[in-house]
Amino acid sequence: MSFRDLVADIDTVVFDTLSDEGVIEGRTVWGMFSAPWLQPKLGQLRTALREPNFVVRVADSDGVAKAQSLTVNLPVQDGGGSYTIVHIEPTGDGLVTLVLRIKP
Repeated sequence: MSFRDLVADIDTVVFDTLSDEGVIEGRTVWGMFSAPWLQPKLGQLRTALREPNFVVRVADSDGVAKAQSLTVNLPVQDGGGSYTIVHIEPTGDGLVTLVLRIKP
């Protein structure tokens, strides 16, 4: 079994256990949602990433394009709501980061 296969197995367990539900153009996709304004502060350290993002597996990113709609099915207090995909960033490790913008 290759390293990539082992990582894919780990990702499956992590995503099955910890992922958030999103809907992209009517299709359910499981991923990890992050909104920087909801992050805990450690001293005054800030990350450069300011946009909310939704990390999905490469297989789940097929057909995803900029300007599509993503609804994150979380409470509003946790960042749930409607977003527009503004950038797609493959991370090189079997995951893809969808950079989001809040829909007005």
